[in-house]
Amino acid sequence: MKFQDVPAEHSNCLIGDCESSASRKQRVRFSNIMEVRQLPSTQALEAKLSRMSYPAAKDHEAMLRTVGKLTITDVAKISFFFCFVWFLANLSYQEALSDMQVAIVNILSSTSGLFTLILAAIFPSNSTDRFTLSKLVTVALSIGGVALVSFSSMDNPDENGVIGSLWSLAGAILYAVYIVMIKRRVDREDKLDIPMFFGFVGLFNLLLLWPGFLLLHYTGFEAFELPSQLVWTYILINGLIGTVLSEFLWLWGCFLTSSLIGTLSLSLTIPLSIMADICMQKVRFSWLFFAGAVPVFLAFIIATLLCHYNNWDPVLLGLRRVYAFICRKHRIQRLPEDSEQCESLIPLHVVSPSEGSLCS
Repeated sequence: MKFQDVPAEHSNCLIGDCESSASRKQRVRFSNIMEVRQLPSTQALEAKLSRMSYPAAKDHEAMLRTVGKLTITDVAKISFFFCFVWFLANLSYQEALSDMQVAIVNILSSTSGLFTLILAAIFPSNSTDRFTLSKLVTVALSIGGVALVSFSSMDNPDENGVIGSLWSLAGAILYAVYIVMIKRRVDREDKLDIPMFFGFVGLFNLLLLWPGFLLLHYTGFEAFELPSQLVWTYILINGLIGTVLSEFLWLWGCFLTSSLIGTLSLSLTIPLSIMADICMQKVRFSWLFFAGAVPVFLAFIIATLLCHYNNWDPVLLGLRRVYAFICRKHRIQRLPEDSEQCESLIPLHVVSPSEGSLCS
């Protein structure tokens, strides 16, 4: 191979010829057809936030919280509806306690978790309210544990009352309706001022339900009399701790977690109260209490894990694996010569008719 210098003029001509020939070969044409694509409206907020800086995104989130917060009028409307449900739920529970033993009332009231699970699946507020078989087993575990704990402290197991049972079931259903509907109406905890909500609930109950005292008194169903100083003290303490503080924390916890977890947490008060009697009053209970307290706490922990891991359903998954193991069939061994193995629904290259039915 020999190298020789080419004159500058001749080289410029060669380069010019190459460029002209390349330009003739690489001619670009644009189509008049234009395509416009648009993201769905459900992703508009995410698309906008992705183009914003972190401080601007935080300011935008704070602004949305301020704008989305319910006004005083909206809170009053919600409280007006739920004050009747809240009052009837508490009334049903107290009437059941006056007609039946505490143990049976606790067992029937624990079915509120089952009603909450069903209603939350029918009227979901978020993705954690989906019905799963694992949640159903968890609720049944909680009810069984409450039954064992209640039987351990029952004085007369043969005593029962139909009216008291109906009051207990009514209270359980009303509590489920109360928590499921309020979560469906208010999806986030920062939208509702919870102290204001309960303040309006108490105000509406005071203004609208006081004629019930006169009705019950003159019908002879329940005599109206002023409570003593000791009873006033109990009412004040129970109102501040047992109603205001506990209801506030419970509703706040339901907004932060789910309605099912909030309902199952109420069942924890039964073994905890009995444990307080054991520690403070030195009361002795049978082995049924310890056998029932474990499932109650275990059901609460399992429900928390199921809602945390996006409605994980291990019970259904286990049943499917057992069914597949019992009813398994022999798998068909596919051979590489099968025509369906080399058939492509979306061809990547042009294949001749003679090669279309054969594997390359």
